[in-house]
Amino acid sequence: MGLLNSILTWVMKKRIHQMELFMKYPHEVQEELFKKLIQAGKSTEFGKAFDFGSIENYEQYSQRVPVHTYEQLYPYIERLMRGEQHILWPTEIKWFSKSSGTTNARSKFIPVSYEALEDCHFKGGKDMLSMYVNNYPNTKIFDGKGLAVGGSHQVNENDPTASSYYGDVSAVIMQNLPVWAEFIRTPKLETALMSNWEEKIEKLARETSMENVTNIAGVPTWTILLIQRVVELTGKKNIMEVWPNLETFFHGAVSFKPYRNLFHDLIPNPNMVYWEIYNASEGFFGIQDRSNSDELLLMLDYGIYYEFIAMDDASGANQNVIPLCDVEVGKNYAMVITTNAGLWRYNIGDTVKFTSLSPYRIKISGRTKQFINAFGEEVIVENAETAITRACEATGAIIDNFTAAPVFLEANKKGGHEWIIEFRNKPADLAEFTHILDTTIRQINSDYDAKRSHDLALVAPKIHSVEPGTFYNWMKKRGKLGGQNKVPRLANTREYVEDILTMISNG
Repeated sequence: MGLLNSILTWVMKKRIHQMELFMKYPHEVQEELFKKLIQAGKSTEFGKAFDFGSIENYEQYSQRVPVHTYEQLYPYIERLMRGEQHILWPTEIKWFSKSSGTTNARSKFIPVSYEALEDCHFKGGKDMLSMYVNNYPNTKIFDGKGLAVGGSHQVNENDPTASSYYGDVSAVIMQNLPVWAEFIRTPKLETALMSNWEEKIEKLARETSMENVTNIAGVPTWTILLIQRVVELTGKKNIMEVWPNLETFFHGAVSFKPYRNLFHDLIPNPNMVYWEIYNASEGFFGIQDRSNSDELLLMLDYGIYYEFIAMDDASGANQNVIPLCDVEVGKNYAMVITTNAGLWRYNIGDTVKFTSLSPYRIKISGRTKQFINAFGEEVIVENAETAITRACEATGAIIDNFTAAPVFLEANKKGGHEWIIEFRNKPADLAEFTHILDTTIRQINSDYDAKRSHDLALVAPKIHSVEPGTFYNWMKKRGKLGGQNKVPRLANTREYVEDILTMISNG
């Protein structure tokens, strides 16, 4: 084991004791953090408007400050984008994380403060490595380099002073990384931050194929493209012949379940470790902390105060918003955050389920706006991904991507669901695949099952098997290649499905 690997492994392990503190005293840590956030925010325009100076506890905060969507916070963010300061947070905002979202074509710009970079995003990246090292003490991860597939950034043209920037959260983080981090990562920063995604993949492949890559961090869909190009470029049989010391893939942004078999084919290493994280434009929320479970430890000391809305209440006029101490295992919650970048009671649009309360561990269950509920069936992303995974396992199929939407009722015609699936390995019998997918959703979703009973309101789903590259070409057509852009899994309208089918029919 190299000297650098030994030193960094020792450094990373030291953080574990601090994590044990918030695992043992979660509510005390969150309460202390809450007070610091209110104290910091009271001098801002937002804080003065809601009289933060007189807020003494969570109850007063929750009664005085409403839960905000992005649209409701946007007037404040728009002013920040124009160069104004001290609107939402007391320190200067120079960076904005650009997110397309997955259900809204308009870009979102999330303010990123210095505190959010240091105490949340950077800390999350280091903790990810700490947890991995703690579980695999003999790792040689630092003997080589980490490959990060990032996005791009640019000067904020709305700021007359031209002193602020925006980009994918990965680009914001990379642009601000400390100098020492450059010694343990690849590719060169200028390559990692290229804006043309097709050119970037080619240059990434050429640069990284010459490196000793021991770990990869990124979104599964774009990582697949890079691995395929590296193998093709080098003429090797598989990626282990190019990167023989590759030992782990840190993944997030989308569920890994549907991609697991594909990665096993791309990386034929029985000891390869897949380590899940939960990071987003708004913050770094959760990290897998055990090798035998993909549950995510909710990180409670990153400058983020958590609240939750039971999804039964999420769309109602009187939402029942609760603090962390009141959550229950197995219930589906929309997540509300208050952060050290000035997001006050912000509903981020993600849903989670708690798997443990001591310590607090979660699994991502979907998006509040990504679901199909045209007939009261309430199918969420978690249902869809579980069904896809089971159908693949039973039929030997491997997928690249998928999306689904409702088929609405018409005269003398019942409703249903329509899926578009891009297979890497097609099932021998698509009808069997469809049956397993349908049966699985019925087993795990009683509302769907009731509507499917005797084809009462829903008939069996219809699946279109499309050619390789379909989703890539569709995302390219929409200007959504790379970075944090993701294929929307479910939609309650037919916008995406119709657009893809039209693209296919037009050749």
